[in-house]
Amino acid sequence: MATKHSKRLTNCFILLLVMSFLSASPEVCTNSLIPGAKGDQGEIGDVGEEGVIGKAGPPGHPGNAGDAGIKGDMGHIGKMGPIGDKGDKGDPGMDGPGGLKGTPGSTCDCGRYRRLVGPIDINLDKLRNALKFVKNVLLGLRETEERYYLLVKEAKMFQEASMNCRLRGGVLAMPKTPNTNQILADYISQSHLTRVYVGVKANSDTNGTRSYMYSDSTPLQTFSGWSDSPPSTNSSCVELLSSGTWAHTQCDNSMFFICEFPKSRRRGGIAPTLVS
Repeated sequence: MATKHSKRLTNCFILLLVMSFLSASPEVCTNSLIPGAKGDQGEIGDVGEEGVIGKAGPPGHPGNAGDAGIKGDMGHIGKMGPIGDKGDKGDPGMDGPGGLKGTPGSTCDCGRYRRLVGPIDINLDKLRNALKFVKNVLLGLRETEERYYLLVKEAKMFQEASMNCRLRGGVLAMPKTPNTNQILADYISQSHLTRVYVGVKANSDTNGTRSYMYSDSTPLQTFSGWSDSPPSTNSSCVELLSSGTWAHTQCDNSMFFICEFPKSRRRGGIAPTLVS
């Protein structure tokens, strides 16, 4: 009896050991495969489709400066700058070589020459009157003591008119005094016109303040031809009416214009160049 009892205890103990071993190592009875040796490298597959564009990367370093380009065409002529200050007088030049000795003069018959001076003065006056007739009638000029004025019957925009006067050797007419303004107004009326360009233009500074300048870059000061006060307008150019009144106009309008030319102080006055 004792032997059977001990066998049962032995069998139970063995059974408990087996069960505890199975519960502690569940992988013992699995059918897992053992990995084999590493195979040969396969063939390279085809190139796949282009992927989604990624985010832009940081900017690269600046490259080297390229070669200088070809020189461009000449631009439009800009506005005339202000007149500069008069320079210092230069040093006197070296004396030139002495001239040859002249021949001895003859005894003057003063009475005879005095009799010739009178007719010469009369002929000079006639010549001056004839020259004035040519300037004022044939050429259609007007003049003051210091200026000639020429009405150009060629319709041009303001900038073109200004350049045309400069090519002739003058500038757009500047009515700086009431007398000059009236002479120009009569000139327009007698030519059967109503309005022309003159050398007055509005400029705006950075603060939006408008100021008026003449063709020679001097500011408008004591005289102006506005009927009351300069009207508020975006137009920058000025036209002179046959009534003597100033009016604003667009600078790209085409109309006739008046040029003015300074008289030569050395030769008693020269006519302007009549180029087209």
